Amino acid sequence: MDVIRQQVPMTFRYAVYFTTGLFGPGNEVLREILTSADDPAPADVLVVLDAGVAEAHPSLEADILLSLEAQADLVHLAGPILTVPGGEQSKNDPRHLEAIQNAIHAAALCRHSYVIAVGGGAVLDVVGYAAATTHRGIRLIRVPTTVLAQDDSAVGVKNGVNAFGTKNYFGTFAPPYAVINDFAFLQTLEDRDWLGGVSEAVKVALIRDAGFFAELEHQAPALVARDANTMEQVVRRSAALHLTHIASAGDPFELGTSRPLDFGHWAAHRLEHLSSHRLRHGEAVAIGMALDSTYSWLTGSLAEADWHRIIDLLLALRLPVFTEELGAHLDAPNHEWSVMRGLEEFREHLGGRLTVMLLGGIGRAFDVHEIETAGMIRSIEVLKRVHEAGSSQAAAEMVAASAPSRGAS
Repeated sequence: MDVIRQQVPMTFRYAVYFTTGLFGPGNEVLREILTSADDPAPADVLVVLDAGVAEAHPSLEADILLSLEAQADLVHLAGPILTVPGGEQSKNDPRHLEAIQNAIHAAALCRHSYVIAVGGGAVLDVVGYAAATTHRGIRLIRVPTTVLAQDDSAVGVKNGVNAFGTKNYFGTFAPPYAVINDFAFLQTLEDRDWLGGVSEAVKVALIRDAGFFAELEHQAPALVARDANTMEQVVRRSAALHLTHIASAGDPFELGTSRPLDFGHWAAHRLEHLSSHRLRHGEAVAIGMALDSTYSWLTGSLAEADWHRIIDLLLALRLPVFTEELGAHLDAPNHEWSVMRGLEEFREHLGGRLTVMLLGGIGRAFDVHEIETAGMIRSIEVLKRVHEAGSSQAAAEMVAASAPSRGAS
């Protein structure tokens, strides 16, 4: 056999900044990023802005223009600021991707140019996909404007758009050039987005850091009260844990089938689709984590006390643990509107082998490759009881009452 086996080692470096008032006078973060490149200046730049963020911050476009004008020695605005819809509609409708691609083309950007994306996670995903697939990669600076994007999605290496009713069906792995978390953007979020983004912090705590989970239990009242300092601490800690996992877990581009950072996501992605995105991603993730945590408890890997702590924290954060779509068609798991179809979609997304992460304790996770349909349906029934009673204790009593007695044969 005549064969040449080649190995190409690669190192990716990017910085995640934490600041307030990025585009205000005197903020030096963007200048530091732009001066880090060993390129002739000024570089061309295109700005893509989330329409919802622009509406919430009426002076933002003017602030961006003034900020870039103040750094004309480093950058040249190569086209007008492009505004695109926020939320999943930006990823569902190919016209928005095409608008971004057309703007990049009209601006004649090259691989040494920059695209600055300002918005929520969905907008960052579609802009990132456009940037990564143009000239095989234009430098992307992400400016996430939601809790969920700042504490999770924006610091990672994935980009994508939805297709065929499947979340992120088309996508790329392309690390950003830099990420800038500007805490000022969080102040205008609705309560459900303020708290919904914390679900990803709960997720990374559950799979990696029991101490962080305990801190979240303590911080829940302050988070509900919209204490800015507490949220900043949570965002930074969550982002750091996500970055650590991406860098140290050995599979940053997900060549295998184990995806710890997708704990609870097999159901979450399905529920987003089933609810026509009435459920936002963070809310769907909360339900997905509650479901897989309950399954872990009922199948014996997670202690009941830990299960109570998980459910009680989600409830304390005013996050949902059940929705009507979760309980639909439990008598027909293969029904097109059943959440159970999400397991097959997840298997396909992973590349052929189902791998679902369960909990052996808070901060301790492990993979399984089979899920018992009856056990998952039972878990859904338990969460319905939690939802109805507003308490994990009531659901635990239901489980205890229905369990076989010790003397049963």
